[in-house]
Amino acid sequence: MWDEKLSQRLATLLFAGILILPDFALAEVRKHSHDNASAASAVCAKENAMPSLRCAYAPSARFDRQGRLWLAWAYGGHVYVNYSDDKGQSYSPPVAVNVVPEVIAARAENRPKIDIDRLGRVYVSWTQKLPARFSGHIRFSYSLDGGRRFAEPIIVNDHLEVTSHRFESLAVNRRGDIYIAWLDKRDRLAADAEGNEYRGAALYYAVSTDGGKSFAKNQKVLDHSCECCRTAMAIDRDDLPVILWRHIFGKNTRDHALVKFVSAMQPGQVVRASYDDWQIDGCPHHGPDISIADDGIYHLVWFNNAPKRHGLFYARSSDQGQSFSNPVNFGRYQARASHPQVLSLGEKVFLAWQEFDGQRSLLMAMQSNSGGRQWSEPERIAEANAGTDYPQLLSDNNRVYLAWHQRGQAYQLFLLNRP
Repeated sequence: MWDEKLSQRLATLLFAGILILPDFALAEVRKHSHDNASAASAVCAKENAMPSLRCAYAPSARFDRQGRLWLAWAYGGHVYVNYSDDKGQSYSPPVAVNVVPEVIAARAENRPKIDIDRLGRVYVSWTQKLPARFSGHIRFSYSLDGGRRFAEPIIVNDHLEVTSHRFESLAVNRRGDIYIAWLDKRDRLAADAEGNEYRGAALYYAVSTDGGKSFAKNQKVLDHSCECCRTAMAIDRDDLPVILWRHIFGKNTRDHALVKFVSAMQPGQVVRASYDDWQIDGCPHHGPDISIADDGIYHLVWFNNAPKRHGLFYARSSDQGQSFSNPVNFGRYQARASHPQVLSLGEKVFLAWQEFDGQRSLLMAMQSNSGGRQWSEPERIAEANAGTDYPQLLSDNNRVYLAWHQRGQAYQLFLLNRP
């Protein structure tokens, strides 16, 4: 008889791309994954016809300055926003951001984003999937009345041919300037039309200085980004953004690049942030993360699977990305440690990631009280059956929470520290 626990193990290895199964075994793994998805669907079907956070796909969360927890998530062709005033014990009714339904990317590395400015205005971005494979548009909307109503969504990318404009990141600074960066294949489309080779995609960005009513002309940061890894963005203490992404160096080395803006509209020089030398002919769907607190230290985390140097890594920069500390390896590579997150509150820095023990998904975390120089032992925060979303670190003033979602279950929020 087929062992269900073995099926879980094989499913994890298969997802990681390091296992080829015979047909009978592959069928069982697919059945196990389908059963998990079916169970969640059954639970959500019983809820009612209305959208609910429990049944959301790929939620993103953010605390505002008053301690309200905001969430953006996808369900049934809409992006929804709701909030909690009691740290997730109860939630407001969800509000649809896009009135007209559309196909929305809401999985893993590519999900709706949300941010809130100092005045309480709510900003939401997402990727609208187009009929062609791996194609999409970057969409954006905002609310000026505390999330009760949202403006008609706009397309941020000003290149409208059907190709890939996806994997956006969103950030707003203290002035209310809105930055969106994404991976864009318009240049690859043009190269293909002329019969020229073009590796990967490109990193593009757009800026709004009028509260999201319009965006300036799209600008390119650099050609040859990796195609399908999430981008990460943080606002430095000078109110200018810093973007971190997986880039293609040389012929096919997929390490990470970083750029800090030198003015509100202009990125500075791109620097290489990791030197793991992972050469892979394809996108690993495994993007980095970055956090910058009021002390101005950059904290970076990423994943790689290079033969000699692999797993999860952390590094810091005290000179705005001009140089980086020696990377610290964390998590258990043998347990498929993956999808790291980082959050900094100055000397207190938090890391979170997922592992798999052969039976269950594990939510892991560790903390530094010395600005990332020394670290605590890893701690298991929670565990769950297969089918969990990636972890997300959130800060509410000096409190740090770790969010974890399993579709069909209540949204989980864990307090990691007490000021």
